[in-house]
Amino acid sequence: MSTSYGLLGIGSIARAIVTGLCEGVAAPPRAILSPRGAATSAELAERYDAVSVAPDNQAVLDASQVVVVCLPVAAADQLGALSWRPDHVVVSATAALGMPRLLELVAPATRACRSVPMPPVADRAGLTAVHPPLAEARALFDRLGGTLEVEDVTAYEALSATSATLAGFFAYLDTQAAWLRTQGISAADGSRYVAATYAGALGSLRSADPPDFAELAGEYATPGGVNEQVARELREAGAFDALTTALDGALLRLAT
Repeated sequence: MSTSYGLLGIGSIARAIVTGLCEGVAAPPRAILSPRGAATSAELAERYDAVSVAPDNQAVLDASQVVVVCLPVAAADQLGALSWRPDHVVVSATAALGMPRLLELVAPATRACRSVPMPPVADRAGLTAVHPPLAEARALFDRLGGTLEVEDVTAYEALSATSATLAGFFAYLDTQAAWLRTQGISAADGSRYVAATYAGALGSLRSADPPDFAELAGEYATPGGVNEQVARELREAGAFDALTTALDGALLRLAT
C-alpha cells in the first residue's frame, strides 16, 4: 500500500516537496495538505490528482501515515494541540525545533526526525539532511533527490547552518545584476546574463561526487587573470571571513 503524506504548513518548502513527489510521476503518492497557505494548497490540489486539501490540521493527521511538518518555529506549539497516533511518523522541516521538544509536541508518536529539505527538491535535485536516520524519511527524500542521514546532532546543525546561505547567494547575484544596470545594461539582460553564467558554472557540480570546490576555484582563477583578482579582493576585504562568521551565528541560533 502506498504511503500517504500529510503536510502541515504549506509554504515554499511544502510546495517544493509536493511538486517533486508529483510532477511528471506516473503514480505519485497521496498528499494531504493543511489549509494553512490556502492559495498554495488549492493550486497544488488543482494541479495534481493525488493532492487534496484537508479542512483543518487534525484532518491531515487523521488521513496520513507520515506527517511532514513545515510550520515556522513560532507556530510549532500548534502541534501539541493535535491528537497524534502512536503509529504516526513525523518528519519535521521546522528549523530550530529540537528533537526533545518535537517528541514532546507529537506524543504519543515516537518515530520522528528532523530534516532540511531545500527548494531543489521540486526538481528532485536536492540532497536532504535527516537526523536521526529514519526509514520513512529516507524513502521520502530519496524520491526527491537523495538523503544524507546524520547520526550526530552537532553535525546535523552544522549542515542546517550552511543551508541558510541561499538568500545570501541570491543577494550576491542581485548585486552583480544591479552593478550591470549602472553600466548601462538593461535589468532584463543583466539578470539573464548573471543567471546564465552561474547556471553554467554550477552544472559542473553534478559531474563530481563529492566536488572539489577549491580545485574548481583554481580552474577559474587563471594566474594574473580577472577572476583571480576579484577572488583576491573579496578575500582581502574579508568577504569570506564574514561568511564564516555568519555561519557561526546561524549555527548558534539553530543549536539553541
